Amino acid sequence: MSKPSNHAPETPATRFLKQHRVAYSTHLYEYEPHGGTSHSSRQLNLPEHSVVKTLIMEDESAHPMIVLMHGDLKVSTKDLARQAGCKKIEPCRPETANRHSGYLVGGTSPFATRKSMPVYMERTILDLPIVYLNGGRRGFLVGVHPHDLQRILRPVLIEAGQ
Repeated sequence: MSKPSNHAPETPATRFLKQHRVAYSTHLYEYEPHGGTSHSSRQLNLPEHSVVKTLIMEDESAHPMIVLMHGDLKVSTKDLARQAGCKKIEPCRPETANRHSGYLVGGTSPFATRKSMPVYMERTILDLPIVYLNGGRRGFLVGVHPHDLQRILRPVLIEAGQ
């Protein structure tokens, strides 16, 4: 476990947010491997439902996609595949996700990914006043308004949380 520094890092994700004139807050915490959103939300005293995980998944043809889901919910890959018009969708292996996104798993941001990928976002994320997503480094979240996510990422809205 590494201790967070007092200064938020500049990452491709934060540069992207600045470039698109998105207001954001920075939140550093002590990263824990496999801790997930339950760990980060506990460390930052945030509701886990407002911490949005960035998942890299692939369809049956190995085409990658980004899926944004509430931290306290799982993605129904069956529902996602139906809504995305695919036969099957599954999470990428960590090394494949790293290659597609340009970020390390545990630090994956939906902003400024290495490959351009379609984004699917759970519809109810838009109901929250602010959401917290990975800022491009392990142990670093950014807080943004969900309608800014919709504006800059142009996600397909889905209902696949369970």
